[in-house]
Amino acid sequence: MPFYIDVIVPLALDQRFTYSITDEERELIEAGMRVAVPFGKRKVYTGIVAHIHAKPPLRYEAKPIEEILDKTPTVSAHQLKLWRWMAGYYLCTEGEILRSALPSALLIESETVIEPHPDFDLTLIDEDQNLNDSEYLILQALQKQSLLKISEITLILDKKAIFPVINAMAEKRLILINQELNRQYKPKLQKYIKLADHYSSEMELPHLLEGLERAKKQKQALLKLLSLKAQTQKPISAKVLKEEAGVSDAVVKALVDKSIFEEYYIKKDRIQYDGDSSPHTITLNAYQTKALEEIEEGFEELPVCLLQGVTSSGKTEIYIKLIEKAVQEGKQVLYLLPEIALTTQLIQRLQDYFGDEVLVYHSKYSVNERVEVYRHILEDTKGKIVIGARSSIFLPFQNLGLVVVDESHESSFKQFDPAPRYHARDTAIVLASLFDSKTLLGTATPSIESFYNVKQGKYAYAQLSRRFGDVVPPKVELVDLKDQQRKHKMIGHFSETLINAIEETLKEGQQVILFQNRRGYSPILECNTCGHAPQCPNCDVSLTYHKHNNTLRCHYCGYHIAMQTKCMACSSTDVTTKGFGTEQIETELNSLFEDKVIKRMDLDTTRGKYAYEKIISSFENREIDILVGTQMLTKGLDFRHVKLVGVMNADSLLNFPDFRAHERSFQLLVQVAGRAGRTAEQGQVLIQTYNPYHRILQQVTTNSYNEMFKEQLDERRHFKYPPLFRMIKITFKSRDLNKLNEASDWLALYYRQIFTTNVLGPEFPGISRIRNEYHKNILIKIPQEQSLAKTKSYVKKGVDKFKSIAQFRSIKVVTNVDPY
Repeated sequence: MPFYIDVIVPLALDQRFTYSITDEERELIEAGMRVAVPFGKRKVYTGIVAHIHAKPPLRYEAKPIEEILDKTPTVSAHQLKLWRWMAGYYLCTEGEILRSALPSALLIESETVIEPHPDFDLTLIDEDQNLNDSEYLILQALQKQSLLKISEITLILDKKAIFPVINAMAEKRLILINQELNRQYKPKLQKYIKLADHYSSEMELPHLLEGLERAKKQKQALLKLLSLKAQTQKPISAKVLKEEAGVSDAVVKALVDKSIFEEYYIKKDRIQYDGDSSPHTITLNAYQTKALEEIEEGFEELPVCLLQGVTSSGKTEIYIKLIEKAVQEGKQVLYLLPEIALTTQLIQRLQDYFGDEVLVYHSKYSVNERVEVYRHILEDTKGKIVIGARSSIFLPFQNLGLVVVDESHESSFKQFDPAPRYHARDTAIVLASLFDSKTLLGTATPSIESFYNVKQGKYAYAQLSRRFGDVVPPKVELVDLKDQQRKHKMIGHFSETLINAIEETLKEGQQVILFQNRRGYSPILECNTCGHAPQCPNCDVSLTYHKHNNTLRCHYCGYHIAMQTKCMACSSTDVTTKGFGTEQIETELNSLFEDKVIKRMDLDTTRGKYAYEKIISSFENREIDILVGTQMLTKGLDFRHVKLVGVMNADSLLNFPDFRAHERSFQLLVQVAGRAGRTAEQGQVLIQTYNPYHRILQQVTTNSYNEMFKEQLDERRHFKYPPLFRMIKITFKSRDLNKLNEASDWLALYYRQIFTTNVLGPEFPGISRIRNEYHKNILIKIPQEQSLAKTKSYVKKGVDKFKSIAQFRSIKVVTNVDPY
């Protein structure tokens, strides 16, 4: 009986594809294994076996697979269930999820290669009169190396010309075109040395030493190997032997050549924990103990618990106690964080407590490092605790017992591009439910949705209302910039109040954090004569000035030009910068406090793999006096010597065109305020604003979360926004503005016929053109009484019908569920 497999291929195609397998392959294949499968005319992809059956496809003939890539499944049954749920909920494809879920080194793709045709003699290429220039160059290259990859041919020919040329050459029987699988992952192998087996007996050793009398260095290396072997049972690496014996590579190689030493290799992890793994004890105070009891009681009733703990209340210690309990039960733990920057401090704290049980997974790791972490979790060989950013929900957990989502209110848990556009917090809750395990959402400022779920009885609730060690909360003051400017008390972007507070703090030997949620030097360069500001040619935004490399740069597409000394429109030299970013704050501070160490932490200064670690550890070690940064330094970081936190301009947060702007402003300002005064001395927070009487800013000064929640919920109810309404956003992208307008109007009309109300748009977003593509949005609001599943079904049908219209096929359509 013939057998077939349904395979998920890593493409944005909304179906699984069926391939045929032989009886021998049926014996070897299991669901979750990787297989190399042909797709289209030439390509070969890594697919995941989702289902094995005996039913042939109806609409096409099943192709045979190319190769089985695994001996055991790479993707677990739980992962396949999660992917299926995500594809249905977030209206994406399993192929898109596969691309995000597996480290790219495990997704083998074929590369086109060419080789000489056996019928053609390469020595005749100079005599053959029928060859054109392109053919001659390719055959000449094949004389030097008998196999050429497409990437190598691009050095010879223009990219667009390659396939027409090599197809023509194949027809003339000059070359053969094949596919070669590009296997990316290479394990790290460490070289070890041992004594050859036939010299291991005591009888042979005297003869051996006698034979090396003239080779002093070789004898020295041999004696050192014997000495090390007597001291330890562990393998002896070539590196250690050379260092201990004081000999060179050549000496060790000579002994290997004489068959006295034998070389062998052991696979080694690229990331090793070398610290002390002895267990530390943590003692909870009365408030933490009460919160822990509330969490455990809540978990008896409900699978999700929200822990609301004020900043510096000691939430991490509670997490550690819960993690410890799960690990003792032999279960795995996922600890999710919104930012890679946060992992630096937390890894150290958890490794101090749990040692090498802690594994880390995020995008700054190389593909090979990610493969190693993935394999450890899949095989449950090392590390029960995984700390990671949002992509770590895709790891192949075998026995997940607890999920902790720290800073669970953070918007960076939402993936915007590319697909799948999932929310890691919500997906983590579903992941935990597949294992029948618990999820803890920890935060000082819960999202409106999470707190609403508590009020609705969907989540359990625990609270920590006091700072650890009864530390006094920081004193939060609002500085009225209008008043300061009227009294001429501003120096650059600093009020007199803020400068005096910085001077006082530095005199006391304490540290300062300054927050400005915009990077670069200045967002606008403007001509004072004609008002022209340089714009990005690809996007509808002005170029941001970066002083450190004297460029004007677009933060959307990366376009950049040199700083302009005169206006590009009228050639006037009277040009000035408007607005300010972290770089300008750093420059102003350097002129105000010349003898102090000032550093900046934003996207421009943290591009390197260990950049976060270096800045954070320097600040912890008090090598930096003032740290300026964007929101990446506002969350969860614990600095013991920060007395003052300054917010340079709170109004830019409040005046953002987004229904969540006020909620996010409150969260961000409370979080950044929480970095101050985390020891016995009370901290100070100064928030500069032109509108000190704004309700949100007043609520921040008193930390009135409940008041903010009530007001925001009333607004959301009135204007039909989450958590009372669900939302789906459909974005259209095209270079042709007229076609974009026509296409978006067509789909909006289709949805209005089904949903009648609650369909907004199509409307242009605030930035309507990015990378030369115009954008237009439709927003569908879904009331609680309306079936979410049916609504999504209709949305999907609409998009499918839209894609089947020939004139709209060039339009890109992006569906985003829970978009904000």
